[in-house]
Amino acid sequence: MAEPPSSLATASPRRQSPSFANVRFGDEMVQLLQRSLDSSRHQSPEDNSTDRLTVEVARYIFNHMVEQRLDATFQALADPTRRGMLATLALGEKSIGELAEPYAMSFAGAAKHVKVLETAGLVARRKVGRTQLCSLQAGPLGEADAWLKQWEQFWNVRLDRLEALIKAEKQP
Repeated sequence: MAEPPSSLATASPRRQSPSFANVRFGDEMVQLLQRSLDSSRHQSPEDNSTDRLTVEVARYIFNHMVEQRLDATFQALADPTRRGMLATLALGEKSIGELAEPYAMSFAGAAKHVKVLETAGLVARRKVGRTQLCSLQAGPLGEADAWLKQWEQFWNVRLDRLEALIKAEKQP
């Protein structure tokens, strides 16, 4: 893995968040930062803000690390075929062929859907002879439910306030 350029390694310690102290940048991030630094050298001193650069880098790394699993879960749930497959797996372990039957799709098509579910951690696959059996793994669904409950509470509070305002306006 490539080391960050020396101009990045000399960032002020007061600007670095303690939670990112051990993070090593990948090649793609280093190139992005280098381009950003190169373009900032051609700007006036007022436009050259390392504070802005530091904040953007920290936010990008944080989102990538923390929300990746939740994103994969919602991506897998976005397709109605995959949601149907999960509902079928909730009844018990099924083969990929059995998962494909209700949708009149090929084994290869069903296997691609199962791969997306497996990547998201929603399905575990095991081989028994030539048959691939799939089972539901509900952990990521629990994480998604917890995330949605936060927003449910957020909106319930706001809708309750709206309801109170509407009732207050209706009263003479």
